[in-house]
Amino acid sequence: MTTTALPRWIEVRVLAPQGWCELVAETIAIGPCTTVAFGRPSLATEEAPDGFDFVRSFIPAHADTAFVRARIREALRALPETTGVDDLKDLDLEFRPLAPEDYATSWKKSWKPFRVGRLCVIAPWSKSTPRATDLVMRLEPGGAFGSGRHATTRTCMKVLLDRVKGGERVLDAGSGSGILGVTAALCGARSVFGFDVDPNAEPYSNELAANNNVAKLCRFKTAGFESLSGTRGEWDVVLANIYSDIIQSHAGDLRDALSPSGWFAFSGCPSHHADPTRTTILAAGLRIDEERVRGRWHTFVGARGR
Repeated sequence: MTTTALPRWIEVRVLAPQGWCELVAETIAIGPCTTVAFGRPSLATEEAPDGFDFVRSFIPAHADTAFVRARIREALRALPETTGVDDLKDLDLEFRPLAPEDYATSWKKSWKPFRVGRLCVIAPWSKSTPRATDLVMRLEPGGAFGSGRHATTRTCMKVLLDRVKGGERVLDAGSGSGILGVTAALCGARSVFGFDVDPNAEPYSNELAANNNVAKLCRFKTAGFESLSGTRGEWDVVLANIYSDIIQSHAGDLRDALSPSGWFAFSGCPSHHADPTRTTILAAGLRIDEERVRGRWHTFVGARGR
């Protein structure tokens, strides 16, 4: 009888500040690294210091090259400049060979379902039993961005649960995994259009929509803000959970996309960018009806100014 050897893996481990873990995960999940995991790797590992958590990805041993490691190091080194956040300087990065176990799936043991209001997010393999009154999202948490762990994602999901009444046309600018667009569809939106410049986002978003039986309501595209050309005033809800500097640069485009009676939710804004982002939103002719703050993250919710 023959046996198949289990593949060997190299763990990419970063000790990251809480609140930035998902961004760090998105940063290291490049090249052959497609799966990410959060939290302590094992019970034998010392717990992360207060204010930090472990972020991990995995490289198949056969794809572990000096070039791949250099790309990951360089991507992490660039984070402080691209975000303006000093906390992301000199992150602790390690490459650790792992025992011959199927680490491509073993990380799933540490992923736990979570709840945002009446929305219950579970993995396809989860044995959790949702409540009869729950909205259920089935999320394959293999991608980095939009896993639902980040404070901005959960805040936007809660805004959708609070505000979507049914029948809305929803735009998701910088849609990532599609989690917000799919949430909107599950809440009763009539249609969803999401775009993201990351070419990996489109197939993941479409799969998420299909797994939750809302594929007919959702359209995701690999594109930037040029995709809004010719859609002036078309959207009842405009979402943007993206870098705050992009919100500032495209506040006018987001305003133009919003219908006169619609509302918006802009997030992804850390505290130190809140003042200029708020000022830019108002200067674009929008009004802010509420500002939800979760930790260091601000989410602006409002409508066209009057």
